[in-house]
Amino acid sequence: MATEALVVHVAISKYCDHIPLYRQEQILARHGVTLDRSMLCDWVGRACWWLTPLYELMLSTVLSSPVVFADDTTLPVLDPGRGRTKTGRLWCYAVDNRRWKGPGHPAAVYVYSEDRKGEHPAEHLKGFRRLLQTDGYAGFVRVAGDGVTHALCWAHARRKFFDICAATKAPLADEALRRIAALYAIEIDPHGLSADERQRVRQEQSRPLVDAMHGWMTEQLGRVPGRSAIA
Repeated sequence: MATEALVVHVAISKYCDHIPLYRQEQILARHGVTLDRSMLCDWVGRACWWLTPLYELMLSTVLSSPVVFADDTTLPVLDPGRGRTKTGRLWCYAVDNRRWKGPGHPAAVYVYSEDRKGEHPAEHLKGFRRLLQTDGYAGFVRVAGDGVTHALCWAHARRKFFDICAATKAPLADEALRRIAALYAIEIDPHGLSADERQRVRQEQSRPLVDAMHGWMTEQLGRVPGRSAIA
């Protein structure tokens, strides 16, 4: 009969320290403790069952926030019988409004899927009717509309220009970075202000810069090859 501490140790070793259960079985055997892997699987499954209500509460709490940040990342998953791993997907939904005096507590929840099909975020965000901030992944873009306001991420947009600038020293990429840096500089001050105050600052200071950047990019786009990275 496993104590709570032992079940927690097995689960954390598996999910946080990336030690598969068959390796944990071998480690325990070296200490003279014989535990079949099927028993370890049973413990982990029961722990997941007990934690499900907490998980569902966290997910519903995050998705009830006025603004949610969403992203996904790859996850190596054992592929039994093939002697290798396959690539799964972890979808992260997070909220943290502390720096902006927003409501609620910081939290992040993860949802697993076997692939990156757009149907997954569509299912996760079914019924979501608030502001969603993401990168440009098409699966998130399709969720926009029908009550969902989609806010794209400046950091993801900036990263592309940074990579080009680092690789080729392209003047256009460098100019884009300079313009984005001017927006970032404005964001240093609004931290801690209310949402209405931040909106006022952005309308007065950021919007003219964004409008000017849009005009500049539109003009430059006609001067570069359509299939180039900078385009």
